Amino acid sequence: MLKRRLFKKGQIYHICNKSIANYKIFGRTSTVIRFIHTLDFYNNSNLSKRFSNAKRENKYTFNKLILPKPNRLLKIIAFCVMPDHYHLLIKLLKNDILSKYINNLQNSFTRYFNIKMKRKGPLWQSRFRSVEVKTDEQLLHVSRYIHLNPTTANLVNKPEDWEYSSYTDYVNNDKILGEVMNEITIKDPKKYKQFCENNIEYQKKLKKIRKLLLE
Repeated sequence: MLKRRLFKKGQIYHICNKSIANYKIFGRTSTVIRFIHTLDFYNNSNLSKRFSNAKRENKYTFNKLILPKPNRLLKIIAFCVMPDHYHLLIKLLKNDILSKYINNLQNSFTRYFNIKMKRKGPLWQSRFRSVEVKTDEQLLHVSRYIHLNPTTANLVNKPEDWEYSSYTDYVNNDKILGEVMNEITIKDPKKYKQFCENNIEYQKKLKKIRKLLLE
């Protein structure tokens, strides 16, 4: 019998999951926005209802995903939503809540998507995949990998042209790296931008580092 994996407070993880058969579930703006809002909604230790019910009753207000808010389960350090998959770089703020959070997220979005698209059945390839990030250097490289995903896939020329990631906040808002993301060792947005964009062509060639970066 496999031992249940424990996700402890203070640990940082790179989380990723893909759609079944690489189906472009995030091909529409409305579905991407819904997923990002779902990420935000379930990041709450005081939930009393499903996201669909909160939306129906007009009891949900979206706040920017990477900014602090009360009662968080985890800190979202970086994210990127691609046409057929998503990446999260998160820090746990409570013990052993990651599995429930991702299950709530994926189940909620699956219900929404299946109703919207008039389909049935599962939407995700797996429960979710995770790699623990243990060093500052690893954290920097994983954040860069996540933010460069759209350029690596040739969806945009520059990472700031992709709307559905945390990259534009990193490079356009001094407070994000200076005050909010104390885990990231580069504090100057211009230096972080250079750190990322100098690696665009290399990452396109490299494509996949399976063990560390999940792709």
